[in-house]
Amino acid sequence: MSTIELKGVSKNYGNVAAVADLDLVIDQGQFVTFLGPSGSGKTTTMRMIAGLEKPSKGSIAIGGRVVSGEGFFVPTYQRQLGMVFQSYAIWPHKTVEENVAFPLQQRRFSKGDHKSRVQSMLERVGLGGYAKRYPSQLSGGQQQRVSLARALVAEPAVVLFDEPLSNLDAKLRDSMRDLLAEMHRSFGTTSVYVTHDQEEAMVLSDTVHVMNHGRLMQSGRPEDLYESPASRFVADFIGAANTLDVAEFNQADGIVRLRNNVSLKVAPPVHPVRENIVVIRPHRISIAADGEVENILPGAVRTASYLGDRCRYVVDIGAGLSVNVEVGHSPARLRSGQPIRLQLPRDACIVI
Repeated sequence: MSTIELKGVSKNYGNVAAVADLDLVIDQGQFVTFLGPSGSGKTTTMRMIAGLEKPSKGSIAIGGRVVSGEGFFVPTYQRQLGMVFQSYAIWPHKTVEENVAFPLQQRRFSKGDHKSRVQSMLERVGLGGYAKRYPSQLSGGQQQRVSLARALVAEPAVVLFDEPLSNLDAKLRDSMRDLLAEMHRSFGTTSVYVTHDQEEAMVLSDTVHVMNHGRLMQSGRPEDLYESPASRFVADFIGAANTLDVAEFNQADGIVRLRNNVSLKVAPPVHPVRENIVVIRPHRISIAADGEVENILPGAVRTASYLGDRCRYVVDIGAGLSVNVEVGHSPARLRSGQPIRLQLPRDACIVI
């Protein structure tokens, strides 16, 4: 069993609360991501699960076994964890084979089992012919694969990932992300991932926990967070979003009036309305066809950017408001200053 449960977990550094009153359950076999900006508490949370930090209060259980609580603390090496670090953290004086074999030695697997396990794991991460090489003879992506193989070779109950792709270039990040997803499906371990990259979180995760200032802002499937953000912070952090202040909201009729006096029909709110803003994703906005009259937003193009497969426009809509719009590439590209009519689908206008 590898369920992880945190109850009332907090971590203070002096008067600063790095994590505050965190309650959550990570189910066995899930791939869960803690997502947030620097200082949000995501890494501190993962380090407390790993046993690298002691909570100031609260309890942590892994597989039903309490590993941290009031006056009780199980050290990291006794928690049956695998960990993949941002900085690879592989020994430069050991070969690839020796690095990967290390957890097997620590957990007293039979020596006869070492070589076959290590070779099998290296084959699975695409390093079958690299066993005798040293880290200095490997690229950054290959070193991170060694780190992944080492984390998984002893079949840990939980694998923790501390921003493992942030030191790689864009192309390597994509290939490593695919490998992580494949390995998770193959091994079925409980995986806890920390990142500030929302695309990584969206692609890899069963569940995403969005954090800010040490608090859990919203949890859910990637598609739920994207389609139904509960706050301006979550809307802005999970993908690109237009957030427009609402001057008036008639909830009974499902109509908002913006500061520029344009009225829009909106989707029924999923979360309690606290901030009185309407959120719409740039790719859901289209250029209105002749004759369309519902949810029309008139404006003028401020900037136009050609991105190959699409065009991105910033459109001024009056009263100091503007929206970002992304539409498929068309030869008739709009120019700065050109008047435009935008159409906003009702179901894409989310009031939060």
